Parts: sequence; structure tokens; C-alpha cells
Amino acid sequence: MACLPEATPAPTLTSPIPETAERRAAVAAEIAARTGLDEATLERVVRSFYGTARQDPLLGPLFAHLTDWEAHIGRIVDFWSSVVLMSGRYHGSPMAAHLPLGLEPHHFARWLELFGRTAEAECRPEGAALLADRARRIARSLEFGLAVQRGELPQRRGGAGTAASGRSGRSTG
Repeated sequence: MACLPEATPAPTLTSPIPETAERRAAVAAEIAARTGLDEATLERVVRSFYGTARQDPLLGPLFAHLTDWEAHIGRIVDFWSSVVLMSGRYHGSPMAAHLPLGLEPHHFARWLELFGRTAEAECRPEGAALLADRARRIARSLEFGLAVQRGELPQRRGGAGTAASGRSGRSTG
């Protein structure tokens, strides 16, 4: 009878692929080259958005409790840097931060509208598109998570690729 080699156990991942400063810098440089998004652009977008949002009749009151705007701006720039440039600088909990605000679907719709306009005004088209895509995903996740926390079932917005439209967004052909 022939000897079969012993089976090698499948490798197990005990930790994620190590991130290095060099790898993060390379990823950020590639994204910046493709989209025009960099730290300075993200800060400009965040500052411009909050300048508008604070004056907005619907969103403005949500920010009335903030007293240290520079700290808030810095935290949000860190958030977007982590989301878009993979910097890893943000270590907060967006769900916990938004839970006490009593946000409803119309707040998310207005945030997306103002944020999208700001991104279009401040960024190259590729960068604005990337920010708008990430913003939609974040809004959907937060809206769903907050509704679950309140014990509600969220209503899905209609449109291509959503459950409400009856389409999965996948090609069948």
C-alpha cells in the first residue's frame, strides 16, 4: 500500500494581515491619484459641509450641543480619512455617537443631499463619486442600526438594486 503524505492542516488566521505605515501610505497614494482625495481635500469637504449643515433648518439643531468644533472637525476628518484613505486614524463608534440624536430617515436624506453637494463642489468627479458612495453606505448602515436599536424595522428606500424596488441589483443574464 502506498504511503499518502500527511494532510497539512488548513492555516488559521489568528490576526488580520498586518498593516504598516508604508502599506497605508501606498494605499492612500493610489486612492489620491485615482480620485484626487487626500487629507487636505477631506478636511476642506468636512469644514464646508459643517458650515452648511450648521445653518440648515433640519440638521443644524442636531449640532447645537457641540461646543468644541475644532475637536469635532478633527474627529470627522479622521473618520473620513479612515473610510476613504484607509488611514486607520478613527477609533470611535459612529452608532453610539448617533444613537442619542433621535435621527429619522429624513435626516439621513438631507445629510446625503448636503454632503453630496459639498463633495461635488470641493472634489474632482471621481472623488465626489467615491465620497457619495461611502456616504450612502454609511447612512444605510446607521439608519438600519439605529432603527434596530429602537426596536423598529426600517423602511427601505426604493431604487435600483434595493429590496424595495424588487430587484437585487444582480445581473441574471
